[in-house]
Amino acid sequence: MTTTPRRPSHPAFVLRRLCLRILLPLLVLTVAASGCVTTGQNPVSGNTRAYGYSWEEEVKLGQQADRQIQQQFGTYDDDNLQQYVDGVAREVLAVSHMRRPDTPAKFRNTEFTFRVLDSPVINAFALPGGYVYVTRGLMAHLNNEAQLAVVLGHEIGHVAARHASQQAARQQFTQGLLVAGAVAGQAALGGEAANNILGLGGQAAQLLSLSYSRDNERESDRLGVEYATRVGYDAAEGSKFFESLKRIQKQGDQSIPTWQSTHPNPGAREETIVDLARDWEQKVSSTGGRVAQDRYYDHLEGMVLGSNPRNGFERDGVFYHPDLAFRFPVPGGWTVQNQPAQVALIQPDQQAFVVFDIAEESTADAAVQALGGQEGVSVLTRRSLRVNGHPAQRLLLEASTQQNRTVRVLVYAIEYDGNVYRFQGLAPADTYDAYRASFERTMEGFARLTDPDVLNIEPDRLTIRPASRTAPFRTFVEADRLPDDLSADELAIINQVRLDETVEQGRPLKLPR
Repeated sequence: MTTTPRRPSHPAFVLRRLCLRILLPLLVLTVAASGCVTTGQNPVSGNTRAYGYSWEEEVKLGQQADRQIQQQFGTYDDDNLQQYVDGVAREVLAVSHMRRPDTPAKFRNTEFTFRVLDSPVINAFALPGGYVYVTRGLMAHLNNEAQLAVVLGHEIGHVAARHASQQAARQQFTQGLLVAGAVAGQAALGGEAANNILGLGGQAAQLLSLSYSRDNERESDRLGVEYATRVGYDAAEGSKFFESLKRIQKQGDQSIPTWQSTHPNPGAREETIVDLARDWEQKVSSTGGRVAQDRYYDHLEGMVLGSNPRNGFERDGVFYHPDLAFRFPVPGGWTVQNQPAQVALIQPDQQAFVVFDIAEESTADAAVQALGGQEGVSVLTRRSLRVNGHPAQRLLLEASTQQNRTVRVLVYAIEYDGNVYRFQGLAPADTYDAYRASFERTMEGFARLTDPDVLNIEPDRLTIRPASRTAPFRTFVEADRLPDDLSADELAIINQVRLDETVEQGRPLKLPR
């Protein structure tokens, strides 16, 4: 959770969404907007073809989903880095098909938005209508501005070629439904139920569930290289980033990075990117070959590396939040998924969940009234209590899903330091008693955080240091300074070198500080 909580939505919607997702392996969503296939122009080819949305609808849908993306992942709090990425992105955009004189005005005049998301996951993605995102995790794995330009160009290419709308049209032709799966930026938790309860709702989930085809990816690779080359970058540098992705994927204990899972690999990208770059250098007579590593590294200096403990973390069965100064116990063996708007605790078999967030209401009494007053929800019990000295309300609800399954929801709303913190423990009604004690231990364990070591904890950050000598990269890795969630080999991948590869004296290295 972030220090300033981003409330996910009205509590009634939250409860309904969570109750449905607990029991459904996949949440099936109807296609938004017009719900029918339309024809329109492709800004890249100029041809007319079938799309799931009109361009005006794409822009509107992107605006709606952008709010959900910011709420779900949070933007990285570094104005200097944000302005830098925005500047590079707008250079690339200026030479794209979206800004060419012969492009129709409705495309040419579409405003684009570029955001750096506060996520350690390696990811970049785009929404229809001109919304492009990169994570700080991806930024850490890029080695120069040329690589950033290729990635940004790739995502601008998805927007310009209207790939999401093309896929929506195909979905409607084949089945008329979209299946909302796990979305960008979330690590795999080992099952669809967990992914669904933690994934985005509404429009963002629908748009991001439109997986691109290999042809889409090949086209965006070509466009990303073309745009970066036209600006004057050495687009062949992009191949090194794709090689890094392949190395991460091959690590036995690593899940596929989201870039790979939502962007199917259309072949040996690290090789084709080089070929495409050389072809485009000839086509546009580019003599630039700009890499701009120093400028890129200047903006990486001090960037948060890995998870930020200031936003909350779990250690030895306890969840801590230093900025908000609270703690609560986590049931043994349960998975913790910490997001800007909520914390979810997931039972190993995904038969029960606890979702923790901050209520919109100003009192615990009002918070439980809002939940208990929903249509179709039965209040079984309600009582006032104090949780470690803080005023609280306890509420037990029962509700039915659309599949006529009954769920029970144990709610604790606790007043603390000007906020109302809310726990919702969810389980099928027929197995609720098996999880009730775990729910209660977590909720009644909510307490003020007083440990100064935890209150003063700081995130790991990147620093750029030149190699002091010519030697294998592993000799520059100080094991005692590595973050807990970063191995020596992973640090080598961040630097786009092999662990035993010799680096020359003076080469700038990305290291934890």
